[in-house]
Amino acid sequence: MLEKIFESHAHFDDEAFDNDRDTLITSLHNNSIERIINVGASLASTKRTIELMNKYDFIYGALGIHPTECGDLTEDNIRWIRDNAISDKCAAIGEIGLDYYWKEPQKDIQKKWFIRQIDLAKELNLPVIIHSRNAAKDTLDIMKSERADRLRGVIHCYSYSVEIAREYFNMGYYFGIGGVITYPDSKKLKEVVNYLPLDCILLETDCPYLPPNPHRGERNHSGNLIYIAEALAKIKNVDVDTIINVTKKNAYRLFSKID
Repeated sequence: MLEKIFESHAHFDDEAFDNDRDTLITSLHNNSIERIINVGASLASTKRTIELMNKYDFIYGALGIHPTECGDLTEDNIRWIRDNAISDKCAAIGEIGLDYYWKEPQKDIQKKWFIRQIDLAKELNLPVIIHSRNAAKDTLDIMKSERADRLRGVIHCYSYSVEIAREYFNMGYYFGIGGVITYPDSKKLKEVVNYLPLDCILLETDCPYLPPNPHRGERNHSGNLIYIAEALAKIKNVDVDTIINVTKKNAYRLFSKID
């Protein structure tokens, strides 16, 4: 029987789970999933994340505002996040970062609130969950200029080159690997995973998004982490239990509030 898996990045607050959320979450915990980090993105989803982490003892929260949701963010909102992030059930600040795939909010606004939330993580001594899409240089430049190497964190859904991965690895960051690693056209990500030591990799689904093969096109959930673990095991030439156990140890080490 396989070990239970640590799900390091999920969005069970999403409306895609409205019809069966409790049944699904409970079933996952009873079968294959040991811990879940539910990750905030908007103010509304962060509020729902707090509800989930207060309801289930095995769900912890990451509180923060995704770059595409920061257009109307205020200092009052940041204070509200801070007041809730002091909870023992808040494991990280996130997901925060930059996303240039979309044209709004403007880049300067995204950068402002990215930096502000990095500062919040420093204040609270919490790890960060970084979202970066089509913004490789600016994300890395900000993290260097803001001395994010003094923080702990994970680059969620890593999608850049080996060269940039080396920069984050040297800063002590972890790498979230999800369903994309199972896709036939994920050559670049496979090269990154081949380069990275196993002790800096976390398993994540980003559910309900990015389902792995053979479930592309369906709603994703944490039960699909096994397909990601199997893909990693093949690349790393180890057994699946090794992948599950090492990535779980990595997650507990990074998210140190979780027992």
